[in-house]
Amino acid sequence: MLPAVALVGRPNVGKSTLFNQLTRSRDALVADFPGLTRDRRYGFAEYDDRSFIVVDTGGLGDDSSELAQLAARQTEFAIAETDVIVFVVDYKHGLTTADEQIVAKLRSANKPVILAVNKAEGVAPDVAEAEFHRLGLGAPLSIAALHAKRLNVLLEAIIERLPERDDPSDAHDSEAGPTVAVVGRPNVGKSTLINRLIGSDRMVTSAEPGTTRDSVQVSCERAGQPFVLVDTAGIRRRAKVSETIEKFSIIQSLRAIEEAGVVIVLLDAQEAVTDQDLHLLGLILERGRALAIGVNKWDNLDPAQRRKIEGQIARKLQFVAYAKVTYISALHGSGIDDLLATAFAAYRDAGKTLPTPRLNDILQQAVMAHAPPIVAGRRLRLRYAHQGGRYPPLIVIHGGRAERVPDRYQRYLANAFRQALKLEGTPLRLEFRGGENPFAGRRNVLTRRQLKHRQRVVRHRR
Repeated sequence: MLPAVALVGRPNVGKSTLFNQLTRSRDALVADFPGLTRDRRYGFAEYDDRSFIVVDTGGLGDDSSELAQLAARQTEFAIAETDVIVFVVDYKHGLTTADEQIVAKLRSANKPVILAVNKAEGVAPDVAEAEFHRLGLGAPLSIAALHAKRLNVLLEAIIERLPERDDPSDAHDSEAGPTVAVVGRPNVGKSTLINRLIGSDRMVTSAEPGTTRDSVQVSCERAGQPFVLVDTAGIRRRAKVSETIEKFSIIQSLRAIEEAGVVIVLLDAQEAVTDQDLHLLGLILERGRALAIGVNKWDNLDPAQRRKIEGQIARKLQFVAYAKVTYISALHGSGIDDLLATAFAAYRDAGKTLPTPRLNDILQQAVMAHAPPIVAGRRLRLRYAHQGGRYPPLIVIHGGRAERVPDRYQRYLANAFRQALKLEGTPLRLEFRGGENPFAGRRNVLTRRQLKHRQRVVRHRR
């Protein structure tokens, strides 16, 4: 399972800044809840060939207000569901009584704890760390999250404390078939859908949001196709986020997405498309997973409501327009075979082998139809394309100054490849590599114009 790391500490010690640096994002929210001082934020980080989830928590302290107590409960949940804790303190404010109280809580968690002394810019590490040794959490590590200083030292300490990785296996070529993760907000019908697919009531279903407490894997076979279904606890509404039942839900969903070959996102037709749905879809796109979208509870809507929902989906889901939308009723079983077939098709397209001659034909036709733009007074030259990876498909394009291709032309080429290759349900990534100058770094090498000029001078002298 993908490990998780929690950032804890008093308010305003720089946890959110550190979160943004580790996840390389200014808005890596998955649970889009108001009041970030109270709720948890989630994102992915990668370092030294290791990936892990980062959880940013609200500030802990001696405030007895209702919001502070909610923040404290959220932090306790984060500590319980993660593998490593980064305790962030503030060098400028020094060691406080609140820090010592937090340490007492961390000791009872029985988890590896890394003490990060933040806001130590311009200060020698031994000076910044000296006061915090007496917390008894091991050697402190001074950092400056705002300026990204010494973050590599912190990351190395995190990697050392992460659980050992499981034996490597190719999830895409397993005999059990592809892993299909079913994710979505609470009470959209994920467990009901899985019960329909496996033909039993193996999953406990209930009308109460959040019935599923943990991820559950179920080996299945349908129409001769083996696969593994994963049911996850849903993304909770903010009003319910403090309930113990939410303890593992988002972490489990993120882990399922990361390990899946294809993700089925369920939307609730009765609630339309919410911001939480959009953030979840954006995360799946970012992680490069094949995608199928199911709109559940479709059977209870009248024609006018259906037209309204279809219009909203077409408008709001343009950024994942490559994914097919299937309207279903998990309760009655209508449309679920189509949804599963769509998921399998998306998975197959994500793993396609793309012949190099075919890719070059598509590139040439696209360039002839719409020439690359002129950048800095010179037209870009795109000469060669080949496949660079699968799950999702990666196409590498070489050419003169290819790395300077603007975003709008990149989107044009991506659409050209997608349409020609008939890719559906999978992201498509392009990588541009500029040609190297064979004379780079060599002295006294004349350009063609300089050489012609010198030849003319020599002939004139003769």
